[in-house]
Order: sequence, then C-alpha cells, then structure tokens
Amino acid sequence: MRSLGLWIAVLMHLAPNHTARPRPMSMRRSLAVRLSSEHMLPILAAVFVLGASLISFQPAAVAGATGSVDGAGNAPRIAIGGGDQLDPQELAIQLGSRADTGQTGGTGPEGAPTESYADDGTLYKPVAVNTIVADGKRLLATYTVKSGDTLTGIASRYGISMMTIWWANKLTAKDQLHVGQKLTIPPVDGLVITVKQGDTLDSIAAQYKVDGPDVLAINQLEDPNLIIGQTLILPDAAGAPIPTIKPTVRPRTNNTSSSSCGSCNGGTYSGGAFRWPVIGGKNYVSQNFHYGHYGVDIAATYGSKVVAAAKGVVTFAGWKSNGGGYQVWISHGSGLFTTYNHMSGVTISAGQSVSGGQQVGRIGQSGNATGPHLHFEVWKGPIWNGGTRVNPLRYF
Repeated sequence: MRSLGLWIAVLMHLAPNHTARPRPMSMRRSLAVRLSSEHMLPILAAVFVLGASLISFQPAAVAGATGSVDGAGNAPRIAIGGGDQLDPQELAIQLGSRADTGQTGGTGPEGAPTESYADDGTLYKPVAVNTIVADGKRLLATYTVKSGDTLTGIASRYGISMMTIWWANKLTAKDQLHVGQKLTIPPVDGLVITVKQGDTLDSIAAQYKVDGPDVLAINQLEDPNLIIGQTLILPDAAGAPIPTIKPTVRPRTNNTSSSSCGSCNGGTYSGGAFRWPVIGGKNYVSQNFHYGHYGVDIAATYGSKVVAAAKGVVTFAGWKSNGGGYQVWISHGSGLFTTYNHMSGVTISAGQSVSGGQQVGRIGQSGNATGPHLHFEVWKGPIWNGGTRVNPLRYF
C-alpha cells in the first residue's frame, strides 16, 4: 500500500498546480494541451507501473514453498542399484512402461532381476540369494600319482596317515596306484563323508566318535544344520581296516605233514650263499642287525618282489599280530629258518615247497613299520620256539 501512495503522489505532481479556476474555454484549451503526446507519455508509463505493482500484491499460489538452483551442475541425481548413475531421461528409458504402473520389474538381460520402485519413485536395489553350500570340499587337495610313488610316501609328504588317503579314495589294495591317478588328499587325519538324508551333526558325531564343534571348525562352518550332499571332513575319525588277504591254498606236498610246522627241518641245508630276498627297484639296507633289532631291514619301492633266500618248505604264510604284519616263514633244513616280514601280501601258502629265488610276496609296510621295506631274519632252531636269531648278512 505504501507503493500505491507513492504513485498517487507522482500523478498529482504531474498535474498542473493552478490556484485560480479557469474559464470554460480556457479550461478546454488547457486540457487539450495537457493531453498532447508530450504530456501523455509520462502518465501512461505511470499507469503501467501502477498496474504491475497491483498485480505483484496478489497472494502466492503455495505459501512457504521456496527454493532455487545455482546452475546446471555436473553430477547425476539418480543412482541405480548402487552402480552406474543415470540421468532421469536414461532412467525413463530403462524403466519403460513400468513408470505408469508403479509395479516391480521382472528380469533384465540374461535373466538378471531388475530394480523395483515405489509410487513415489523410490528405487530398491535387487537382492540376490546366495545358494552356495559351505562345506569341506574346498579344503581337499588333489595329487597326481607319479612314477615310484607309494601311499606311504604321499601321506608323509602331506603330513597325514596312509590310511587317511586310503579311506578318502576308497582304495581296496595298496598296489592300486598307477601313474596319472588322481588322489584326494584331506588336510588332516580322518574321514571324508557326504551328508545323507536324516544325518545331523549330532548323529554323525555319535556314529564316528568325533566332536561336533571340531567338525564345524575344521570345515569352517557356522551353521550346524547340515544339507544333503554336503561334504564334511571328520578329524580323527577312523574307517574300516585294510582287508586281510587270504592266501591261495595250494595242494600240500609230501615234504611236510603240517601247515604250521615251525620246527620241521625241511630236509638238509646244502649250504651256500643266500639269494638277496628283494628284486627290482632301488633297494638298500636301511637298518642292520644289532641288539634290539635282530634282522636286517631292506628298504625298497612298495610292491617290489620278495623271493625266498634258498629252497625250502613254507611253514607259515599270512598275517600275524606280532608286529610283522603279512609274513612268510621258510624251513631250509638242518634247523635253519628265514622269515620275511611287513609285506603287502603273500603269494604262497603254508606247506608249499619253494626254490631259491621263487617269489613269496611283495614289499609293503604292514604291521609295525614306518615305510615300505622287508624285515628279513635268519633263525637257528625253531622260530619263536627255542630258536635264536643270527645276523643274516653272514649268509649272503
């Protein structure tokens, strides 16, 4: 209203200031002069400004809503799913007809889920469900068998027991290894199993006599709920022992009447040097005859042939729980005997006659042994029945 008063004052100032009342004719003449172009321009300008001022006093459409911008700017205003940022026009192209519906999207290229959005334009990043099952499979190593490898050597290389490799690869014989074979190597001693229907952590722990928390720890699992098909490593669990090989029973000869004649002489020993009892591969004496060790240990490649040192009659062939594992006893006559211990298996049977150099078994490490070798003994007198062990090297 103050501005309106100012404009009225301006108009009054522009009008002539006459104190005397003019006559009618002079009044008309004066009015014509005042309405000439020179006097009308300021008046019209004042009227225009007055009208604009009156319009500016109209109330605003929305009270209290103010704002401004200071330039076009360079940064995009909308980010899609935390990835590349888009301007509104590119966003409209991506969303397409969904902008009219306010519905969530379907799938994008290659079946990937698209973003969903609310009616107010809020975008929601899609969430992908993790379907990877955590188990112990990623902890298993793979070894390719090379020439000269043995189960014991491979196990020693990885710091685990030979039986752990046996169980993990479901082997049935120690001589199954062949060049190029792929072996599964667990990280610790124990078993590798696959979870079956109905298995729980408690049931597996009870079945294999292991500790449930230890199973979770070694497999790096956080969830104790097991899933069918899950691979688990069971530390310190034990499987079935190596099956005992039953030697083939051959017809008994007339040289002996007993399959366990530990004291029969097998005839007369004719003398002469013994044959070296290990054939093939690189073999050597790994331990000599001495007090507390009454024989010689001949280290050799696992599976190498073991032969009779001289002709005679087999008095025992098979497994014994005396630390020698698979072993063969031979009577050479004149009260002289030899024994062959720690073999992986035997190839003859008790009561059978053998000649010097005939195969009786293969190198192994059965019984109380730390590596593949043959423990060879020479007895004077019945074996473990009054006889005495002597240094075998004097007979070669």
